[in-house]
Amino acid sequence: MIHISILVPLGRCSVANIESSYQILSEVNSVLEAQQRNSLFKIELVGNGDQIPQRDDQFMVAPDRHLDEVPHTDLILIPSLQGEIPHMLDANRELVPWIRKHYHQGASVASLCLGAFLLADTGLLNGKQCTTHWKWAETFRKMYPGIELRDEKIITEDGRIFTSGGAFSYLNLLIYLVEKYAGRDMAVAIAKAYAIEMNRPGQSAFMIFEGQKAHKDEKIKMAQEFIEKGFREKISVGQLADMTAISRRSFERRFKKNTGNTVVEYIQRIKIEAAKRDFESSDKTINEVISDVGYIDSKAFRTIFKRITGLTPMEYRNKFNRQVLEEEVE
Repeated sequence: MIHISILVPLGRCSVANIESSYQILSEVNSVLEAQQRNSLFKIELVGNGDQIPQRDDQFMVAPDRHLDEVPHTDLILIPSLQGEIPHMLDANRELVPWIRKHYHQGASVASLCLGAFLLADTGLLNGKQCTTHWKWAETFRKMYPGIELRDEKIITEDGRIFTSGGAFSYLNLLIYLVEKYAGRDMAVAIAKAYAIEMNRPGQSAFMIFEGQKAHKDEKIKMAQEFIEKGFREKISVGQLADMTAISRRSFERRFKKNTGNTVVEYIQRIKIEAAKRDFESSDKTINEVISDVGYIDSKAFRTIFKRITGLTPMEYRNKFNRQVLEEEVE
């Protein structure tokens, strides 16, 4: 039988992650028992305490075992952390060596959403790929520069380590793990039972580009604000360098260092974000939106839009436009 440890961190974590993981994995056992087959999983909540309060004492979670009562486990699930990440990491230092020890003994480890921060603290992600909630991507990159963050992905798998993207993306990881351990047919059955869309391509379509301004380079911030206000017009690197009184080469280096994007990438992201807002809320045609955000080449826009969002403009509008959704409901 495969032993699964669902961690219950101290402080604030996603109770939904804990409960849903327990419920979905238990459903695998229920399906097998209905087929008069043996259960596959032994699922236990594991933590440091008999009663662990969550969500400012609104919930109380009772672990089945303390950390030191688990001699062996096959899969560790780390729920999403909530609240102040540094505080949560400090509160759960004892989990770090425990996770590391069981991984080295052969266990797989899966983090859900912001659980990736705790997983990263173990050092097990160094040199590996992972994903997490896209809103925390820049914070994650700054805290853990040795990890390859793929924030466009819903799921990553690298060396017995699994991670999920933002919020309810963890459901996709759970289905992925069910397929890994119980097979494709079981994964499909569980996905249907819980109405979970399988094989989602990524979380790029849900990302909101807000511009990386958590830096102290005022001249680069000036350039960013200029781009954000005038993105419909043609803007060149030379124009921005002149405006900020920085040599072109130095400007490009400082811009990339502080924003994580080249100037061209930043302009593209701002244009695409404006286009997304139009697709979500207006009845403009696709070509009208392309023109309004300052693109002349329709093919270039469509290529960049697909690369950034993972969807074509038509697919994006059909997925997020209120009028289209209302028509589908009717």
